Amino acid sequence: MRVLSVIPPMTQLNTPYPSTAYLTGFLRSRGIDAVQEDLALALVLRLFSPDGLDAIRSIIEAIPAKQRTPRSKAFLHEFGRYRASIVPVVAFLQGGDPSMGHRIAGRRFLPEGARFESLDVYYDPDGGDPLAWAFGALGVQDRARHFATLYLNDLADVLREAVDGRFEFVRYAESLALSQATFAPLAEALAAPETLVDSSLRELALAAIERHAPRVVLVSVPFPGSVYGAFRIAQAIKAARPDIVTVLGGGYVNTELRELAEPAVFDFFDYVTLDDGERPVLALLDHLRGERGRDRLVRTFLREAGAVCYLDCGEADIPFAEVGTPTWDGLPLDRYLSILDMLNPMHRLWSDARWNKLTVAHGCYWKKCSFCDVSLDYIARYEAAAAELLVDRIETVIAETGQTGFHFVDEAAPPKALKALADELQRRNRAISWWGNIRFEKSFTPELCHQLAESGCIAVSGGLEVASDRLLKLMQKGVSVEQVARVTRAFSDAGILVHAYLMYGFPSQTVHDTVDALEYVRQLFAAGCIQSGFFHRFACTVHAPVGLHPEQFGVSLKPLPAITFAKNDVQFIDPTGVDHDKLGIALNKALYNYMHGIGLDQDVRAWFTDKVPRPRVPKNFIARALESP
Repeated sequence: MRVLSVIPPMTQLNTPYPSTAYLTGFLRSRGIDAVQEDLALALVLRLFSPDGLDAIRSIIEAIPAKQRTPRSKAFLHEFGRYRASIVPVVAFLQGGDPSMGHRIAGRRFLPEGARFESLDVYYDPDGGDPLAWAFGALGVQDRARHFATLYLNDLADVLREAVDGRFEFVRYAESLALSQATFAPLAEALAAPETLVDSSLRELALAAIERHAPRVVLVSVPFPGSVYGAFRIAQAIKAARPDIVTVLGGGYVNTELRELAEPAVFDFFDYVTLDDGERPVLALLDHLRGERGRDRLVRTFLREAGAVCYLDCGEADIPFAEVGTPTWDGLPLDRYLSILDMLNPMHRLWSDARWNKLTVAHGCYWKKCSFCDVSLDYIARYEAAAAELLVDRIETVIAETGQTGFHFVDEAAPPKALKALADELQRRNRAISWWGNIRFEKSFTPELCHQLAESGCIAVSGGLEVASDRLLKLMQKGVSVEQVARVTRAFSDAGILVHAYLMYGFPSQTVHDTVDALEYVRQLFAAGCIQSGFFHRFACTVHAPVGLHPEQFGVSLKPLPAITFAKNDVQFIDPTGVDHDKLGIALNKALYNYMHGIGLDQDVRAWFTDKVPRPRVPKNFIARALESP
């Protein structure tokens, strides 16, 4: 019984999303014939090819001239240059034609659309190279990769305006799935005539079925932006090969479809599974072989007599130490695109280069943060594995892929486990580069940070959230601003880049709190504690402590509509009445500039369009915190 695991569009362009690699490696370790396909990458490579551009041009030419957008007109005007350059640009971003970087960096080879206007914000008052701060005198390859990324974004804008208004490189048709109470919007989109994107995906899905001849297809949807593509894939399979069993799982399902009651979902998928897929898939395969009764399925939805049925015999999950080693066999590792959309050296790690993704430990060892889905299995069930086993997996992956870069995708990698990993890597004299997510806790001493750097750590990310001790305590983060300053500085002093996850709009957060938080962030950047960051708008979810116990946070939840499909975000009433969305514009603008070394000496109030209060934070708060032992 062959099992095909599929990555639907859209996830990442630079590296495979790891869910299929995890499942395929596990299934093979159990003797199951398992293969995998990244249809997200395949779709992008088909659309952004000479044939794809020809198809886009035909669609635009069928639009009356007066109705064409400025981007579409510019595309038609420069079509010859776009068609001539698309193959070498893609090859360059795949690392297959580095010499092309010199032509791209010269800015005479590529047609430049609206996305290139972002370069105008950089200015050298001495008349020199305005991008020298980012690339230096010899940074031809990085410079070219940034320009090539802007070029692809220009083409994506044209495709979105003229062909499919839902298209994005990451958040593809996200609004159809994000906390949608009913299946109706998604069903309506799936019943609509196919766009060029839809038909291309259908052809790719059917080609994969023809190539692998699977009995079962597992479709993993990590984000709302991959749900529409997943259903289009299943729709194509069911229309052509209704005998193939289709199964839906992944992070989005685990979070938003826990109360699934919509029978129409099962016109596309025969089964929907929750949480870690190893045990449910094993049980399902046993069932399909006639070796297990239906009542012994694990965390599985199906349709029976026109109604949704949920079955869970309660069988324990596969221990983390026994899930096997991920495999990337079957994925075209040489065809991923190393893009550079953000010039910040830390921020670029998410989209630049291909990383082998592994997990140090399952779940979160802290699991207390009040904004986090701590009630769900992927957070709540914490399991670690021995460092020897983890390094065994690392060496197996290196032998398979030939690449030594690793991204540890933990919720928060435990300091004790990372020290053991560093010890084992050093004991084996194994050289790798790695980065991952942590908590900024005091266990990360300067000595440990230097040891992690020696083991290959190049960057860490962690949650500072709202830089306010009052709110951090309310969030149950278990850290203070002073502690974060000292820990992040320890990492930076060790030569490790630091990214801070930031948040605004948390219950009871006032305008003054927000201004204070930005002042803390400004000082952290100025002191060299952090090099990158991202402000997220707080969202209350039904699985987090704020959603489960809103009264403890001084807010009340708005009633939810009748739900048969996705359930996650829930609106709430905060007595402060602050317009956080408006404040968010200023926060993100300030942060973007801080990441590029701009405005670090400027009063934080200058970023806000409305008058805001003076920060209550002493100007030397972070400097004093760093002087403390």
